[in-house]
Amino acid sequence: MEYQQSRERRSHRSGPSVSSRRHIMASGAISLAGFALATLLQNEKLKAETPAKDPFLRPELEPKSFDVKPKKPHFQPTAKAMISLWMQGGPSHLDLFDPKPELDKMDGKTFEGDIKYDNAAEASSKLMASPWKFSKHGECGMELSELLPGLAGVVDDITMIRSMHTGVNNHGQSIQALQNGRILTGRPTVGSWLTYGLGCETDNLPAYVALIDPGQLPVMGVENWTNGFLPSVYQGTVIRPKEPRILNLDPPAHLKGVAQKEALGFLEQLNRQHLAEREGYQDLEARIASYELASKMQLAAKEAVDFSTETKTTLTMYGLDDPATKDFGARCLIARRLIERGVRFAQVFTENQRWDHHGSIASGLPTACKKVDIPSAALVKDLKQRGMLDSTVVHWGGEMGRLPVIENDNGPKRVGRDHNTYGFSMWVAGGGFKKGHVYGATDELGHKAVENVVNHFDYHATLLHLFGLDAERLNFDSNNRTMSLLDNQGGKVIKGLLA
Repeated sequence: MEYQQSRERRSHRSGPSVSSRRHIMASGAISLAGFALATLLQNEKLKAETPAKDPFLRPELEPKSFDVKPKKPHFQPTAKAMISLWMQGGPSHLDLFDPKPELDKMDGKTFEGDIKYDNAAEASSKLMASPWKFSKHGECGMELSELLPGLAGVVDDITMIRSMHTGVNNHGQSIQALQNGRILTGRPTVGSWLTYGLGCETDNLPAYVALIDPGQLPVMGVENWTNGFLPSVYQGTVIRPKEPRILNLDPPAHLKGVAQKEALGFLEQLNRQHLAEREGYQDLEARIASYELASKMQLAAKEAVDFSTETKTTLTMYGLDDPATKDFGARCLIARRLIERGVRFAQVFTENQRWDHHGSIASGLPTACKKVDIPSAALVKDLKQRGMLDSTVVHWGGEMGRLPVIENDNGPKRVGRDHNTYGFSMWVAGGGFKKGHVYGATDELGHKAVENVVNHFDYHATLLHLFGLDAERLNFDSNNRTMSLLDNQGGKVIKGLLA
């Protein structure tokens, strides 16, 4: 009964038709009644046609339009594109990148400091030295674990950051911090911000791509490549790990050729006419752009993921002849081919919890390294030999590291390490980062970052700087608030990371 009365009240208030309302508004009725009329029109019709506008805000002189056409940076950049190799789960810095002689000495002893566990039920305070040997590599003498022979060959081209910090001790929130700047969902990722700020150098491939793993999606799923509150055109496009790598790219046989061309032309005509009556409707603009891109991608995307023109030497370098590295190597090679063709941002993912070694780290960590080490190093080598590394940022890392104490203390084969977001490592290369350089440090046991701490917002400010973007000027108005990647967190450009 109450619902029926509500409907009747709405019907009684509905007043004149939509067309007569538009006529009244067009005739210049800028009165309180006019504003009320506009509000009713928004409630009843604009939800399906145009975004709602606050009538008391100063109107835009021109409607905003969003696209991925190339845009000028704020200042001269060193980087033009980026490939992020995302190691979901939390690679153990203590066993890969950050040797700790003091931890070796204290192996098996009790950790006396304060420590935050994610899994208290299986936690212990017994310190555990790395079971893998570290040695120096390259002219720079960077120390790495024996589990990373591939990376050892390119250390003179990378910067190892040993002082990363997000301080949120679970996967989802730390992923959000590093992917989109905050621990909250619904915010644009780094890839979305870069394509929003700079656009793309090609009009027949997506500006931003996510190359997912054949196992599982990473934790947080599509949030890893979301556009958040930015227009939909800045969302990442998924490239699958097997054929067809991009779904629905080929038309049915009866629509190929002239039939498809005429149908798409007519569809574009209708869409443009629809948009002309609804200026500023961002989702519609994004859909039109996606239709246009899809038709161009039918040839360009197939060529970009086709390895037939690559040499056998290149395929072997990426590990495509080894079942253990073939998949990740293929996706690294696709990322290089996409960047080479003008894509702005490509992110290659490992599957859900690949690096989350709460237990059985003795077997799990070598397997994870085997999957990605050779292909990751090959990407750096390949970009360098093609003259692309100086303008392409390569990032390798996950959302956290691991603790120096044992978790699941049930024998050498079953022990693992719990989460650590207070001090961990990741590496970067190219695009204006230093070469053969180690930045920052954790304490003597590898628990917390203590020297030249790099928070996620500092990393983002530095990254945008390399792309010629001022983090404070790269912003977007959402719900009457000016939003940015840093979002007033005080991130600073870390000069010690820059070449």
